[in-house]
Parts: sequence; structure tokens; C-alpha cells
Amino acid sequence: MERLIEQHHVVGIIGGAISGSALAGGSIAEKNTIPLISPSATNILVTQDKKYVFRACFDDAFQSQVAARQARIAMGASTAAVVVDIAQADYSVGLGNLFLKAFGEMGGKVLVTAYIQTGDRDFRSQLSEVREAKPDIIYLPNYYTENALLAKQVRDLGMKMPLLMADGAQVPALIETGGKAVDGVYLTAHFNLEAVSTTLGRRFVANFKKQHKKDADAFGALGADAYFILTGAIKRAKSTEGSKVRTALNDTKDFKGVTGPIKINEDGNTIKRLVINRVKNGSFTYVTTVNP
Repeated sequence: MERLIEQHHVVGIIGGAISGSALAGGSIAEKNTIPLISPSATNILVTQDKKYVFRACFDDAFQSQVAARQARIAMGASTAAVVVDIAQADYSVGLGNLFLKAFGEMGGKVLVTAYIQTGDRDFRSQLSEVREAKPDIIYLPNYYTENALLAKQVRDLGMKMPLLMADGAQVPALIETGGKAVDGVYLTAHFNLEAVSTTLGRRFVANFKKQHKKDADAFGALGADAYFILTGAIKRAKSTEGSKVRTALNDTKDFKGVTGPIKINEDGNTIKRLVINRVKNGSFTYVTTVNP
């Protein structure tokens, strides 16, 4: 970040992709009054008390509410277990805590919260505690590698309850590693090809497929939205001066992005819809769209 600003004299930055790097980089961007927009960092602290930090994705305050509603209403769960990657404090822990609060406020009860760490391979000790509690659902707000292994071990231990995951798990590697164990998993997510509804979105997915010989994914779509939002703000500002670009970013209204309509509020957060996906027959299938 410092090299980009001090040596390359950039006028805007897209990134980081995850909350930890966006939090670290955002502080440097703020200090130097250089607008930064993260495509996919959902932690609520990323934009907090920042004037020059923005995001193209929804935040975990919204995601946790939708996840709790999905668990309680759509999936009929009265009780839950939450398995959290404690090494991912900026993502898994934050989202897990918000889910705990939202699920409780909706009348649900979390019977057990178990902790794992990035890179661990054996989760049987934590999952034995979950099995003993017999929850209606297991919530896994972690990245795809750990979630794929968790899903396999959940099923190996004979647990048949539904699994609910979050946006950080919507990566092909979840299915490649998890196999049949992740079939039926629900995810709160940013993107599904079936949910694309804008002209820009249709153009993007067609060109992405043509250039890369594969379907666009959530991170690609969010990266595109961050790019279009930032360049659009620069054009509207008719300037690359940080304060003017920042003002234009705050004025982003009804931008019909790749992932759907987007509005940026005065706090730098994006108000937009969320997609519910489900793993079915080896792919992420579209279930429904939830509007803010």
C-alpha cells in the first residue's frame, strides 16, 4: 500500500479482497487521503470511522441477519451450533458473533460454539461436542478449505443436520474438496449467474466466459463492480483528487452493477441485495435473492 501511494502515486486502490488486508490497507489509504474500495471485505470495521474507505459488497451486519433468518425461517432451525475459525478474527469470529446475536434475537438458541484454527485438519474433538448437543443446524462462517473438511467430518461422524455457510466459502474448491459432503449446503453469497439481472452483468459474464473459458464467480464479479464504481466516481468528479473522488464515491446511487443495483451510503458501505445459493450436483445453484 505504501509503495503504491508513495512510489507509484496511485489515485485510487481496489483491495484488499479479504477483511484483514482491507483493514490494514484502509488505515494507510485513510492517512494518505487516497480512496480505497474493497471488492469483498465484509467485516463491519473495514469502513468504520473512515472517510476514504469503501466496499463493493454487503457487510456482515446484513449477512448475519440474512443467515439467521435463513436458519430460523427458511430452514426451520430452533437450535444451532456454530463452528468458528478463531485464527480468522476479522472474518469468521466477527461474522460468527453477529450471527449468534441475530439468531438469538429471532428466538433461536445456540447450543454450542466450537473453535478451530486455519490449517487444522482434524476437527473430530470439536464436532463430537456438536454431535452431543444435537442442534437443528450447524453454522460455519469460515473460508472454503476448513469448511470443506468440516463438512466431510460432520458427515463421517453420522450427523445429518443441514449446514449453513457464508460468502467466504463460495469457491469451487469447497466442492472439489468437500465432494458429496457439501451437497445440500446453503450459503449467504454475493453472486450467482442465474441472479444476474443488469445489462452490465450480462455483458460481464459473457466476456468473462469468452476470455477465461469458465464461468464468472463471486470474486470476479465483485472485482468488476469495485472497478466500475471507482472509475465511475473519477469520471463524475472530473478529477483524480482524493477528496473529490471520495465525494463522488459517496454519491454513488442506483449503480446497476454486475452483482445488481448498488448504492453507497455516507459511511462508505454498500446497500445491495444478497443471494442465497445451495450446492447441488457439484455446483452453486441459485435459491433466492434477499433485498436490504
